[in-house]
Amino acid sequence: MTDRYAQAVNSGFTKTLAKKLGLPRPAILRRYRDGDPLTVGPVLVLADAASKADADAVARTLLGWDLDVRRDHHDDVRWGAVVVVLTEAAEPTAVTEPVLAVGSVLRSLAGNGRVVTVSRAPAADDSPAVAATRQGVDAVVRSLGKELRGGSTSNGIVLTDDVEVGHPSVLATLRFFLSAKSAYVDGQLLRVGTADATGIVGDRALDGQVAVVTGAARGIGAAIARTLARDGAIVVCVDVPAAGEALAATANAVGGTTLQLDVTADDAGQRILDHARERHGRLDVVVHNAGITRDKLLANMKPAQWESVVAVNLAAQLRINEVLLAAGIDGLRIVSLASTSGIAGNKGQTNYGFSKAGVIGHTRATARLLAASGGTANAVAPGFIETEMTSRIPFATREVARRIPSLAQGGQPVDVAEAIAFLASPAAAGVNGQVLRVCGQHLVGQ
Repeated sequence: MTDRYAQAVNSGFTKTLAKKLGLPRPAILRRYRDGDPLTVGPVLVLADAASKADADAVARTLLGWDLDVRRDHHDDVRWGAVVVVLTEAAEPTAVTEPVLAVGSVLRSLAGNGRVVTVSRAPAADDSPAVAATRQGVDAVVRSLGKELRGGSTSNGIVLTDDVEVGHPSVLATLRFFLSAKSAYVDGQLLRVGTADATGIVGDRALDGQVAVVTGAARGIGAAIARTLARDGAIVVCVDVPAAGEALAATANAVGGTTLQLDVTADDAGQRILDHARERHGRLDVVVHNAGITRDKLLANMKPAQWESVVAVNLAAQLRINEVLLAAGIDGLRIVSLASTSGIAGNKGQTNYGFSKAGVIGHTRATARLLAASGGTANAVAPGFIETEMTSRIPFATREVARRIPSLAQGGQPVDVAEAIAFLASPAAAGVNGQVLRVCGQHLVGQ
């Protein structure tokens, strides 16, 4: 679906007119293209005094990624990104200098720039000052995201336990946040733990992996299949028999195989497992994307409208996961589609909100069960994404939904797919039990 307003205010005569009238101008977001540089300009690495050693390590990594890395914020350049390392900050005054240094360069931040913090999570035995400092970083990231312009974003990496900044999962998360792959991810903080992580930090991270995507015939599901295949995965495309033609088109486009299947069937989990092993010899990634809506005010909702949504969006995932867990697959990655409606609720969507909140709940519980075998379970919570489904929303309501996020526009299916591809990658093993919003910082709810 096309956002004609965003296109109009960024091109030709209407761009000039919008400027003169002072109309809001959503930026054209930079999205991943093979061969493009990781960032849109030099990267400035800042830190508080106690975190200097970690900042040095981050800077060396960035240099290894062929980036132009600077440590002096007085340089007169157009910055592509700012990385702020606060891992050892132990009192609120420690963050003053690096945070204000970020502020001093924001006017020099290029369009589609990035600000990424690296900090530590509060611990149960922290002193009040340490806890205050670490918690405070959360609000800096979210507030800054609301101030940035031109398609720039602000996100944070939060280290848990004793994980070091050089851990592969920390680097994988940093690269994702810096890249165009996180175009519609804004105001987010991802916790990274100490789980063993292997694999490539970068492109082709899924080489040799076999991934299953449910609901793959069209829309977000098709975008997920294309993105996982781009990163090297062999993709099993799953959808209902009625979507067979579109499903075959998706599978052909990505060089994958099809499995016509109703995910609510009692044997869905076993059929997915059997297909992956018999056709491809293994199963590494499962993406629970299949979902439906049956919106209605609760006062008018029929039992069938409630039950069908819960059956497809939630109960099917639980049954499939039971089979996958029983199979004892080492390093299995499960990524489920939640929704911001499952976090904040939404009028007319009590059934949908319940099902998506349930996805978040089972993801956190499943994460603990998978950790023992090196696997992970995470969820992605899209906000307003430009799809066939959202194109049916009445015009006025759709426009409001588009403009509320800090990025002032809806996301694209590929934005959801990029987040899933990152979470599915072996190097992201330290990210487990997390919910990553892909909402352009439409931060509602908890």
